[in-house]
Amino acid sequence: MTALTTAPVAAPPPAAPRRRRVPAWARALIVVAVGVVILSITATLTGQYQLTSRGTTQAAVLLLLPILFAGLGGLWSERAGVINIGLEGMMILGTWGAAWAGYQWGPWAAVLGGVVFGALGGLLHAIATVTFNVNHIVSGVAITLLGMGVTKYLSTLLFEPISQNPRQSPRVEAFDTFSVQPVADGLASIESQQRVLLSDVAGLLGGLLSGLTPLVIIGFALVPISYLVLWRTRFGLRLRSCGENPVAAESLGVKVATYKYIGVVASGALAGLGGAALTLNPGQLGYLEGQTGGRGYIGLAAMIFGNWRPGGLLAGSALFGYVDGVQLRAGGEAVHGLLYGATILAVGLAVLWVARRRWRAALVAAVVGAVVYVVYYSIDTVPREFAAYAPQLVTLLVLAVASQRLRPPAADGVEYRRGEGD
Repeated sequence: MTALTTAPVAAPPPAAPRRRRVPAWARALIVVAVGVVILSITATLTGQYQLTSRGTTQAAVLLLLPILFAGLGGLWSERAGVINIGLEGMMILGTWGAAWAGYQWGPWAAVLGGVVFGALGGLLHAIATVTFNVNHIVSGVAITLLGMGVTKYLSTLLFEPISQNPRQSPRVEAFDTFSVQPVADGLASIESQQRVLLSDVAGLLGGLLSGLTPLVIIGFALVPISYLVLWRTRFGLRLRSCGENPVAAESLGVKVATYKYIGVVASGALAGLGGAALTLNPGQLGYLEGQTGGRGYIGLAAMIFGNWRPGGLLAGSALFGYVDGVQLRAGGEAVHGLLYGATILAVGLAVLWVARRRWRAALVAAVVGAVVYVVYYSIDTVPREFAAYAPQLVTLLVLAVASQRLRPPAADGVEYRRGEGD
């Protein structure tokens, strides 16, 4: 009997050590820190200290609010699978509803009026897209046109006898402002000392902790609330499943049409809240025809920039609001200083991508940085007419850069008929 011989079994090669992934909150803090350092260097070297002043930050917060609310509205709708290009129209309805209610009953009524009128616009969009399967883009454009027409008619009917102007409402009562004391005063003292980096940080933080209103608190609170509801609850899982695979969701018992309705109506309510933020802005305090200025579309761009996530959406809204605040507070000179900061950012990205051996991206960043610096060196200031459109130009630039890493919901914009999962 011959003995069985077995070949020695080779030991498996040692597994490669797994790279520890940096948490999302840590990456966000790193990005914010880098941005603050770039702004500080830019303000110091260009002399444009308004870039990091408390006033600029306060203006930026007020200006980012409507964009943030509109972006959150787009998030709720598109996570449910319905493209909402009608955010601008729902925001317009919100501005009128807020002015009408606020004139009669005060600022909290203005908030409620904006939410209700915006939700009505969202309901119309849901009826068209979910029930009658109208193309989402066509319905959104129609909602925007309808919002402009309805508010113009209502303004002529109800506001003209009071304000003598069919394009403007009477003045609306504003919220009282408050600051986080004694921190805000301490930061103001540090800012006044004009110390490099330290005073810049104090100015930026001071603007976030002073001149606050309840609407600002609501806006920032809705970011984590939206995340927790959409990503940490059963309801949110079902709503997002309608935007990823409605057929599979319906086969598992999810009432797809109901969840789509909830998402789109909530979207309209949030866009209307953005309209209320415009109406209650201390610089306006009332309805004015055309006051949205395309912020509904910028909110949609902020949502796309944020990759359909609340945290990224907040970052996009902050970027657009900050640029708008800079050009309103300090004009073309400060926007000209931002070109210098953009050059520093481009060079930093080029170095980072070289370290990661991403040669093509590094080359593009280096070329862009060189072009921006040539523009900065060639002119002394940005013309006011050009500076006024800086937020829109930043929107286009950011979307062009971010388009390579975007991942929308799989069934976003797909027409769905009830019963397809049977």
